[in-house]
Amino acid sequence: MNNCYKILITGGPGSGKTSIIKELENKNYNCEHEIVRSLTLEGKESGIDQLFLKKPLNFSKNLLELRINQFNKKQDHVQTFYDRGVHDVLAYLNYIKINFTKEFTAEAKKIKYNKVIVLPPWEEIYIQDDVRYESFEESKKIYDEIIKTYNYFKMKPIVLSKGSVKDRVEDILEIINKDE
Repeated sequence: MNNCYKILITGGPGSGKTSIIKELENKNYNCEHEIVRSLTLEGKESGIDQLFLKKPLNFSKNLLELRINQFNKKQDHVQTFYDRGVHDVLAYLNYIKINFTKEFTAEAKKIKYNKVIVLPPWEEIYIQDDVRYESFEESKKIYDEIIKTYNYFKMKPIVLSKGSVKDRVEDILEIINKDE
């Protein structure tokens, strides 16, 4: 289906994105999962603890390509929800103050989500793990970069309220249904 309505769920690390995606899937919505964890785990298996920090441009170029492919994948659904998006790659590079080529920006300009829903930092649910190396303070700074990045690409981020997973999913569906 070429006219699939694409909804991005993004935000800083540990803000509840994956829990929301899982709940949307439980409600039989089509969802595309975050792919950065698998890249990070591959790096760990090859002896690099934080591949993004060790080789940020190579890591980001691979991730950008994977997310673009994920976005462009033919969907047989009216709506698809994405756990993180293409433009997040640029936001993370901006966060660590790494200059990237114009190719990154040019590729990101080709991608437009119908809705960008951003989850704010939330200390009470934030958890570090083997793949999430950022502190809560860093998560807040990444959130700020994500907001700036989506505004730069003229996709108005909608900041979702804190609440239970169920309430947040209901809020998202209400936002989406306003457009249909």
